[in-house]
Amino acid sequence: METPGSQSSLHRANLERVVRAVRLAGSLTQAEIARTTGLSAATVSNIVRELKDGGTVEVTPTSAGGRRARSVSLSGDAGIVIGVDFGHTHMRVAIGNLAHQVLAEESEPLDVDASAAQGFDRAEQLVSRLIAATGVNPSKVAGVGLGVPGPIDVESGTLGSTAILPGWTGAKPAEELRERLGVPVHVDNDANLGALGELVWGSGKGVRDLAYIKVASGVGAGLVIDGKIYRGPGGTAGEIGHITLDESGPVCRCGNRGCLETFAAARYVLPLLQPSHGADLTMEGVVRLARDGDPGCRRVIADVGRHIGSGVANLCNLLNPSRVVLGGDLAEAGELVLGPIRESVGRYAIPSAARQLSVLPGALGGRAEVLGALALALSEMGDSTLLDGSLPVAAPAFT
Repeated sequence: METPGSQSSLHRANLERVVRAVRLAGSLTQAEIARTTGLSAATVSNIVRELKDGGTVEVTPTSAGGRRARSVSLSGDAGIVIGVDFGHTHMRVAIGNLAHQVLAEESEPLDVDASAAQGFDRAEQLVSRLIAATGVNPSKVAGVGLGVPGPIDVESGTLGSTAILPGWTGAKPAEELRERLGVPVHVDNDANLGALGELVWGSGKGVRDLAYIKVASGVGAGLVIDGKIYRGPGGTAGEIGHITLDESGPVCRCGNRGCLETFAAARYVLPLLQPSHGADLTMEGVVRLARDGDPGCRRVIADVGRHIGSGVANLCNLLNPSRVVLGGDLAEAGELVLGPIRESVGRYAIPSAARQLSVLPGALGGRAEVLGALALALSEMGDSTLLDGSLPVAAPAFT
């Protein structure tokens, strides 16, 4: 039995501190572990040796600053996590290990009119198929990260009424999937998960404060403050799409007029071009045509960029992030949209905040949210289970 404040409890706390640092980063050198945890180099060296002997971590030679170093990551067979992302027209599932390696990934079309139950049926089937395809032991599943395109009520876990997928309002996604899979499930909205994905694997790597802007059927933002997702007390932080740009503008689905979403989201932008470009036009098609020089598509994308930039300027004035990452199909337009965003930021943001800001396209494309779901599962799992070898918390339902 460990007594609080005893040498054994302090050692245990240091073990968990090192495991957590490595788990969240994917891999770190011993020097980076020391800086991250505040432990001495000698203590880190001893702990890494103990964890390696116990099979919890793997140590590989690397270099840092031109010098030889040792990279520490969690063992590839220490456990696995699952990411599930529900989108407006798709569902994507990924399997990853605790060393941040993606073992399998697959996407399927999803009928936008499908019920929540049908969506969870499909998710359960795809998860089971990928688990079988990777050949990993289902008992190694530490948890599931789940992304949905709408705000999640923090207290009840229900999907809010502004969700884009119809028929899902009031559903409790984490509870539903937990009952089906028999393992812990953690849920968040797609913009927050996109921010997590880019923070861990993409354009936000190494940054402590950023905003991930996703422009698709709606407009949302995932906010990272001091390295952590900021959700707000009710879970609705980041609804940048409902910043008012024009009080006399179009009526938004939220009930207000002239929200940013009514000037930037696909459902409002595409009708501007469909009379001249056909009813089957998509945002992906608009971006492709714009890159090929179509003047109408270029004008619309530039206008969208300027409107998004107005919203980003407000974020700069309030939160002063160091980086904004643009996700969704629109990010593929590159400087055609990023230039106008920067132009608006320069015009409307406080000069000092604008100077510190970099605006970049997402590096992960359509994978950002599902990789963010993996990152969510990694961030929420307990370190004591890794040290005790007690994964999973419950027997998984899939085989």
